[in-house]
Amino acid sequence: MPGADEKLAALGIVLPPPLKLPPGMVLPFPWVNVRGDRAYISGHGPQEPDGSLAGPFGAVGESVSLDEARASARKVGLSMLGSLKREFGSLDRITGWCRVHGMVNSALRFTETPAVMNGFSDLILEVFGPEIGRHARTAIGVAALPLNFPVEIEAEVVIESS
Repeated sequence: MPGADEKLAALGIVLPPPLKLPPGMVLPFPWVNVRGDRAYISGHGPQEPDGSLAGPFGAVGESVSLDEARASARKVGLSMLGSLKREFGSLDRITGWCRVHGMVNSALRFTETPAVMNGFSDLILEVFGPEIGRHARTAIGVAALPLNFPVEIEAEVVIESS
């Protein structure tokens, strides 16, 4: 069975470079925080292939459609995989996805947050397969997100020691 790195190549997926932050923005935390055999992945937003912020921006169910938000969640997954690849050198060091916490910038009474998060989960399962990619998940609606992102996602994975 091919590993995650091989699967990405087979799918023709190129991961984005580090996020290009807006001028003056400083993030006093790492994107990936390794503790023993766990890696805690800070909240990521969607990125374009060049590392810039990816739109559309705003609340899902208002200025962002469900399909656009699902595509943004997939872009968040690509952003996160880029951070993990830079941290570990290979995504094949990931032996299991534990949990995923998704926050959706939601219009009042928008209740399809799980459908939005499927864009992320589908990517992880496609790249890692059902055994390694399987994860517990939360999908909540929030009133606003940093940089007016429609989706922000954080996660926890198990890694093999280096």
